[in-house]
Amino acid sequence: MRFFLGFGIESRHPNFEKKVFTTSIQELKYLNYCLSEKTITFSCKYLKMVFKRLIQNFAPPEKWIVPVIVAMAIFSGLFLYLIYISNAPSYLSDNPQTCVNCHIMTPQYATWSHSSHKSVTNCNDCHVPHNNVFNKYFFKAKDGMRHATIFTLRAEPQVIFIKEAGKQVVHNNCIRCHQNLIYDAKLAGYSADFNHWRQDRKCWDCHRETPHGRVNSLSSAPNARVPLPESPVPDWMKLRNTKK
Repeated sequence: MRFFLGFGIESRHPNFEKKVFTTSIQELKYLNYCLSEKTITFSCKYLKMVFKRLIQNFAPPEKWIVPVIVAMAIFSGLFLYLIYISNAPSYLSDNPQTCVNCHIMTPQYATWSHSSHKSVTNCNDCHVPHNNVFNKYFFKAKDGMRHATIFTLRAEPQVIFIKEAGKQVVHNNCIRCHQNLIYDAKLAGYSADFNHWRQDRKCWDCHRETPHGRVNSLSSAPNARVPLPESPVPDWMKLRNTKK
């Protein structure tokens, strides 16, 4: 029996020369099943071969296997310790206290906590895009890496200013929350320049002190009370140092 794709099964009788073609649905299903099984088997074998070659290409020489394993263990431990000491999982949340993990955000946290926005918003509501979840976490990661790098290198300026990309994000979030005021047809009748004053400019051109006031300097709020991040030092080490 020989298979012909699209024509079914070609049968040959030992005593006759005629060909009998059958194209039933069951035979076609069986044919497709056989072909799919062969395709899956071939794909699995090919992937195994590629994976094996990758391992062979990146595997160190036999005499270097132990040193490489030790080095990888050291770097993995340092990486995990860095995640722990920097409290990295907290940056996935919307808790405003995360922003004061770096002391340079103390004035911003203090002014926000005394503003009217405290009861309805957090930091991410204003400073992170909300058009889709992928853009949200991409922008959050990009901004967070820049902040962490500058803070680690002690390169933060005395007066910090929001970047242009951050300005656009904040402006879009202002419109997202206050769109009923911006697009209200009743209010548009009060002024001929309604659209110009409310849509063609940045919101803080008028609302200059919302919500952080005019505070920019790191030394502008020296006595501000903000929640300090917990010490990463284990309790057993604190007790040991206390006894000495």
